[in-house]
Amino acid sequence: MKIILTTNVKKLGKVGDLVNVKDGYARNFLFPKNMALRENSKNLEYYEKIKEEIKEKETNKLDQAKRIIDDIKKLNIQFNKEADEKGQLYGAISKKEIINLLKDNNIKIHSDDITLTQQIRSIGEHQIIVNPYTDIQELIKINVIKN
Repeated sequence: MKIILTTNVKKLGKVGDLVNVKDGYARNFLFPKNMALRENSKNLEYYEKIKEEIKEKETNKLDQAKRIIDDIKKLNIQFNKEADEKGQLYGAISKKEIINLLKDNNIKIHSDDITLTQQIRSIGEHQIIVNPYTDIQELIKINVIKN
């Protein structure tokens, strides 16, 4: 099904792009969340009318994403965990733990916006990738110390 994107969608396209997606993805995800319009002449005209409003919203999302990155950079992300003599953790640090720590510091971020370059299973300094918006990506350091 051909659709017109009304928001930037990761791994799919940017605002205004004409893309081809599976019918179910469009009907069950994109249309209910007002992220896309079905491609037809009526919707193309409608999109032209609301294009400026959509671009303004996307600019606001971009600014918010930059603020999130700046706020995360200011934080010293540190976890105190139980570990053995060799520095191996009893378990691993998950995305959920990182999100909860950020939430405690008034930073809202989704699980999809965090990429663990490798599992965090040892004491020391680790890096994660935070990607709150399309084309905005930052390496963030996480410290794990023995409890």
